[in-house]
Amino acid sequence: MNVRRFSLDGIAPMAWKNGGGITREIAVWPPGATMDAFDWRISVADIVANGPFSAFPGIDRQIALLDGAGVVLDARDGSFGHRLDRVGEPFAFTGDVAVDAALIDGPTRDFNVMTRRGRCRAVVEALRTPVRTPVRTPVRIAGDCATLVCVVAGDWRDAGGDRLAPGDGMLWTAAPMPDTTLTPDGDGALCLRVSLYQAQTGEPI
Repeated sequence: MNVRRFSLDGIAPMAWKNGGGITREIAVWPPGATMDAFDWRISVADIVANGPFSAFPGIDRQIALLDGAGVVLDARDGSFGHRLDRVGEPFAFTGDVAVDAALIDGPTRDFNVMTRRGRCRAVVEALRTPVRTPVRTPVRIAGDCATLVCVVAGDWRDAGGDRLAPGDGMLWTAAPMPDTTLTPDGDGALCLRVSLYQAQTGEPI
């Protein structure tokens, strides 16, 4: 089993070419792959100005708001329009078309998953705890696929009892591996879980 813990604050930002934001790359596969050669890529972007998202032909994308009032996404070919304004709710769209992004009320931070169509697919889930309830339901991390978890709100504890705060996360690769859990340590906790599979067979990556 290969487990890596990360903190967004510890990842160096990369400026967008158009000056509209910065990106922090959490993980990419294969390791070190360029933008035209990855199978999957997970990152966090800070959007500070209105502007375009680049088209990524052959790429399926999923995005979720982490912080801020949100952003409106409009495909230039008119195929979709979406108001991304609910924290933690993923929105899936094709990277085949260019997209214009308009901030609703100031900068936002967004979680991004990109997978190369035909090679792999991602399941992105928002996992929440009930608000104002003593119930603490562990989140199962299945050992049959590569999995990344990023904490959005509240504190979580890993199987060893170590704390993960907002902006912290863990990446499990080299499946198969033993199942494990993350447990919320307080009410209103939220994390995003990304499970990655081979596109054709559904086998773990």
